[in-house]
Amino acid sequence: MKIGIFGGTFDPPHIGHINACKSFIKKIDLDQIYVIPVFLPPHKCISSNVSAENRLEMTKIAFSNLSNRVVVSDMEIKRKGKSYTAETIRYFKDNGYDDIYFLCGTDMILSMDTWYKPEYIFKNSKIVYARRENDEENSILIDQKCREYREKYEAQIILLELDVIEVSSSEIREAISCKEKLQNFVSKDVYEYITKNKLYV
Repeated sequence: MKIGIFGGTFDPPHIGHINACKSFIKKIDLDQIYVIPVFLPPHKCISSNVSAENRLEMTKIAFSNLSNRVVVSDMEIKRKGKSYTAETIRYFKDNGYDDIYFLCGTDMILSMDTWYKPEYIFKNSKIVYARRENDEENSILIDQKCREYREKYEAQIILLELDVIEVSSSEIREAISCKEKLQNFVSKDVYEYITKNKLYV
């Protein structure tokens, strides 16, 4: 079975996440994709005071009607502590999955060699990266990094081409705190959950 791993803080999950997930499934022809909210990201701080349980619930809502191939998993939240990609990949390997694709964004692809056990990640998964911006300078840096990863780790790296939607969770949180309308950034159901639970205020 060909599976995808799509991790993130999802704080909150937005249309950019949904767009990336749809393209990931279709263009890589995945049998199953696991959308996994992290408990604690190792390389950045979660800047909101929204709980992991709230982020998990929003992620379930956001991806609920996308495809029967999408599974929102609470495995990293249940595991607690820092959410290491290598450990998540190891979990799937130990459970018999050998064809694993890991979806990441620009910031991730540029820093993967600083992660916990990068050699394990590159050996046991294929890296699929999606651009969330159109920055020519970043293109040069990404090309350089991908060459390094291929030479050092024999990494298999795939560019996922998709329409760029320049929106970030931090921008959405700021818009919420300023009482701006968010329907263009998050689904109606996620927006209602945020409003009902008074998140990001």
